Amino acid sequence: MSNSEQIIRIAAKGDGVTATGQHVSGALPGDEVDAGKITAKGGHHVAPPCPHFGPCGGCLLQHADEATLCAFARDRVVNAAAGQDLNIGELLKEHLSPPKSRRRATLHAMRTGKSALIGYREAGSHRIVDLRECHVITPELAELVGPLRGFIGRYGPRKGAVDVQLSLCDQGVDVGLTNFPLDGLEAIEASLDFARERNLARLTLDQGYGPESQWEPDRVTVTLGNVPVALPSGAFLQATHDAENLMIEDAREWLSGAGLIADLFSGLGTFAFALREGREGRKVLAVEADQAAHLACKAASKLAGGTVHALHRDLFRSPLMPDELNRFDAVLLDPPRAGAKDQIEQIAASSVGRVVYISCNPSSWARDAATLTGTGFKLAKLRPIGQFRWSNHVELVSLFER
Repeated sequence: MSNSEQIIRIAAKGDGVTATGQHVSGALPGDEVDAGKITAKGGHHVAPPCPHFGPCGGCLLQHADEATLCAFARDRVVNAAAGQDLNIGELLKEHLSPPKSRRRATLHAMRTGKSALIGYREAGSHRIVDLRECHVITPELAELVGPLRGFIGRYGPRKGAVDVQLSLCDQGVDVGLTNFPLDGLEAIEASLDFARERNLARLTLDQGYGPESQWEPDRVTVTLGNVPVALPSGAFLQATHDAENLMIEDAREWLSGAGLIADLFSGLGTFAFALREGREGRKVLAVEADQAAHLACKAASKLAGGTVHALHRDLFRSPLMPDELNRFDAVLLDPPRAGAKDQIEQIAASSVGRVVYISCNPSSWARDAATLTGTGFKLAKLRPIGQFRWSNHVELVSLFER
């Protein structure tokens, strides 16, 4: 007897789900499934653009059309809100970053004889998929995969994997290699030649004692709000320019009229420098625990004419308290995936009337949002952001008011 069912949505991990809760890998809404297999495809399948799709763990949803990807991003956020009984004032149109737009990535590499494997790991495995092309990262990053394969194949460690961090900065591509001891003068000279010939902005190697810059002809920076900010090796950047710009636009609009703003978990100052730009009399406090990011923000704040003040503080251990928060007209926060439970409780207990909450984890955001709405805030605006295209990672930007 057939137990055919139809897929109605995509679950958080990328599987298709039926109304009865049956999960089927690779299935999309509209597909007919039976006994865990697709028996008839619906109309939302497309040909994956990358030949590595399937084995490669970098993408889960390249077989889904644009409408399905948009719905997935929107549903992840809306369902998280519904799980906490949150009322959404205005659900704004979701945003998806386009292909080949990701400006930072971490690949993995392993030497194999005179060559090397380099790419993402297979899903649920330590095996490396040797990338010959990638439709996620920017062309500037993708162009370096082949040369890095050759360099690592000749000079990389004979045992153990190498993590390859790639970031696009103002001066070009910043490359960081971990577990990469240089054995002898030839290897040292080869690393410098490689960086010079490829016009790298910086080459950083971790030989077991922490990252050390081997090549950095000019100070590496990333421009934030028209301010060049020093980029520490491995520092966090929003994955795509387009998503970053949209989140900044939303934050600027929603915080219009606020004279004094606290930017919590501020990193290098992505939002702090953008919020003060062109706003006469506005000042922003940028609070960050990571010392390298804090120092970079502090040094750059001098170029912002005193409108950004950098504070080094661990908000998990020592959140800003209500008497400190009461000085501010509004708060913006962009915490790690765990959210900001303790800091949110202090914001809820303060007199702050506007909160812009940016999150890379709808689940922890919804938990924190429930704390805010339970103390008089309303979720006024919410926008899903899919800057990790074809993955199951969804972000958001939201506004709370009271």
